[in-house]
Amino acid sequence: MGKVPKKRSMADKVRKTKTSTEIKNNPFEVKINRKKFEILGQKSKHDVGLPGVSRSKAINKRKDTLLKEYKQKGKSSKFIDRRFGEYDTNMAPEDKILQRFAMERQRNHDKKDVYNLNEEEELTHYGQSLAEMEKFNDNVNSDDESEEKGLLSAELTASHFGGGGLLRRKTSGDQEGGEEGAPRAKSRQELIEELIQKSKQDKRDRQVQKEESQELTEKLDHDWKNIQALMVKKIPRAERVEEEKPKLEQYDMMVRELVFEMKAQPSEKLKTPEEVAREEREKLQKLEADRLRRMMGDQVVESSQSQTHMSADDLNDGFILDKDDQKTLSYQDGKWNIEEEKGEDKDGKEEEGEEEESEAEEGDEEEEAEDEEEEEEEEEEEGSSEEEEDAHSDLESEQESEDEETQQEEEETSAQPSLSTEELKAQQEAAKAELPYTFTAPESLSDLKDLLQGHTPDNQRIIVARTQKSNHASLAVGNKLKLQKLLGFLLEYVEDLATRSPPELTTIDKLIPELYTLCQMFPEAACKTMQSILGDAGHSTGEVLEVKGHLPFPTLDMIVYLKLTALLFPTSDFRHPVTTPALLYISQALTKCPVRSLQDVTSGLVLCCLAVEYVSFSKRFLPELINFLAGTLHLAVQDKTSLGYIVVPPFRPSGKCSDLLVVSDSESCKSWSQKSLPLSAAQHLELKNNLDKDHHRLTCLSTCLDLVKRCCLLYKDLMSFSHIFQPIRTLLSKHLSAQALPDPLKELHSEILEIISGVPAAHSRLVLEKRKPIPLKLLTPKIVEILDYGKKRGSNREERERERLKHKYKKEFKGALREIRKDTRFLAREKLNEVMDRDSERKKKVRELFGSLATQEGEWKALKRRKNK
Repeated sequence: MGKVPKKRSMADKVRKTKTSTEIKNNPFEVKINRKKFEILGQKSKHDVGLPGVSRSKAINKRKDTLLKEYKQKGKSSKFIDRRFGEYDTNMAPEDKILQRFAMERQRNHDKKDVYNLNEEEELTHYGQSLAEMEKFNDNVNSDDESEEKGLLSAELTASHFGGGGLLRRKTSGDQEGGEEGAPRAKSRQELIEELIQKSKQDKRDRQVQKEESQELTEKLDHDWKNIQALMVKKIPRAERVEEEKPKLEQYDMMVRELVFEMKAQPSEKLKTPEEVAREEREKLQKLEADRLRRMMGDQVVESSQSQTHMSADDLNDGFILDKDDQKTLSYQDGKWNIEEEKGEDKDGKEEEGEEEESEAEEGDEEEEAEDEEEEEEEEEEEGSSEEEEDAHSDLESEQESEDEETQQEEEETSAQPSLSTEELKAQQEAAKAELPYTFTAPESLSDLKDLLQGHTPDNQRIIVARTQKSNHASLAVGNKLKLQKLLGFLLEYVEDLATRSPPELTTIDKLIPELYTLCQMFPEAACKTMQSILGDAGHSTGEVLEVKGHLPFPTLDMIVYLKLTALLFPTSDFRHPVTTPALLYISQALTKCPVRSLQDVTSGLVLCCLAVEYVSFSKRFLPELINFLAGTLHLAVQDKTSLGYIVVPPFRPSGKCSDLLVVSDSESCKSWSQKSLPLSAAQHLELKNNLDKDHHRLTCLSTCLDLVKRCCLLYKDLMSFSHIFQPIRTLLSKHLSAQALPDPLKELHSEILEIISGVPAAHSRLVLEKRKPIPLKLLTPKIVEILDYGKKRGSNREERERERLKHKYKKEFKGALREIRKDTRFLAREKLNEVMDRDSERKKKVRELFGSLATQEGEWKALKRRKNK
């Protein structure tokens, strides 16, 4: 037995109230706000108070106001008596009633007389008074309505609304036997049949009447057309003026053209680089497996393209018309125009080959038509068989499709003829001669040379490309390192190709796209590799320069590396870790390498071409480039006695190597043809006789003039353009005459002088003024002294009042914000309490339900046990 709770006695209640009052009046609980300074005239509102008293007051006030509004929000069950004087305690009840009566009469009077224009005048309509018409005393004229409208027959009314009483009703005479000659009363079934026949007859009559009215209407329309033709005045054809058809606007024509254009096909989903690399590797592996089977003498079955199954949901997005099947559609004068290509000659006769093709096409069309008919018949048969049989099993359809695929493969293998031994041997030899489709990444430079040795330049490019695809970085973990090594090996292999005699520049040209691809994949590795190459070249040139004081021109392999740098890396950057050192190396070579032979001139011009290529986008000025081009033109001047310009090293104004480009025989200019300067001439130059030397001199001079022209166009916008190109202008106009040059060089000569003379001679330079400019007059600033506590001194009364109002506004605004936040928190707490109450109530009900269910389950189990016993 549980303990019974004891009832609290009256003494306990008194004790509790006394304790609460003692705590409330406890002096230690009183809060005292002490002030450091006493200010005269300032009242303190909260000097002494109990903790939480003001807060409890605010909460109670919100409960009385804000909480009531929240509880009543959205409720309309509230009645407010809005009668006059209902809440006025100063008025007597009789006065309230009299005033309400007067207001009601006034309201009714205002409504009645709103549209009353004149009370004495009577308004009429067609001679009848409107007041009488509003009484609605008109008698209904029965002639206006049809006799049968709204009336029901007695039989129909009795059968449907009388509950069948008429059909069962009999007279007393009939019930007693009646007279012998009297008609027999009809049964219910007979009466219903008569009603049905009568309704059908009425329907037929209405249909006949409707058809007759329709025929009369058509006849009337036909007669009206004939009469209308007589009524219209006919104008003679000679007097008629042909109306010009309105021409279509350009917009309408474009809209009609767009109608007949093919709609855009939806593009396929873009694949990621990893997916593309995986597909390419699988393709190469499949091709390599086929090649190996052919090498072993196995017969490779070429799978023909079988017609793929198309479901009903297939939109056939991949359908694209062939060029031969496309026909131009147009719409003109209300008709379709289809342009068909006709292979007729000028005489109107067709060629024999075209006749054969047309006959073959007609035969093909007939065969296609027959095939389509057969397919339609088969589809009809299949449709009929599908209607007869229940084919809803997906497993059976899958099994049938697999059987069809295996049967089709067996037919393909059986249909393909077997090859003879000679054909198999030829197939094996062809497979051996083919390049493998998959390659392993080389581990050293010697492996790469063994892999590429003995192949043509195109095949070498294919081998490198297939090696890259077979060992893509996304296919395995170690492939990234392998391809980075492959990039370094390829750059070393390029150096080997450039140092051979003769250099294999074609192979280098073929390998550049693969180098570019690898550089895009691994930019950091490519940057480090090229930096190491350029750094080694710079250290070696620095050592030679310290020992000898001058440098030889770069070899062909270094020139190739400089060209690759311009192709693989951006040259327009202000600073770049690869191109900037390469450009400095070119500038150093153009300055420190003395020109002593034609081969040196050729190497210098190749470096000038590279320098122009480096600065073509950034338009960076290179004084070394302009100096070398001017010195090269100086080598072609014959008379060097009186020069109007200065020659700068590595060229000499006169001496042994100052006439390298002077033509020995003027007749050689006639046999010379303009051509580009070969890159291989920078390594080895073979000139057998004086004619070949003169031709090479003219080629170098042509290249130099072309570079000067490009530099003029490149630096045309510089401020000091005329000063920079003044030596070249003097040299071309006074010392290097165009009369002794071939025609192509004469054109370049004149174009360069026109460009230089077309640019202004001098630009206005920046010059300091003699005296400082006079500054603009400024307003005198307003100086206001500020006290330590932020109050301004010297302000007038209006400003002080404005500042006081601002301060008051800020204070009230902050207080309002604070109260709004408190109200929001209070409402949030109340909402949370409501939610928690609802949840607790729901949990309580759930517990009660579970308890009742448990009780029922226990009773049921007990009853079951009793039955079992």
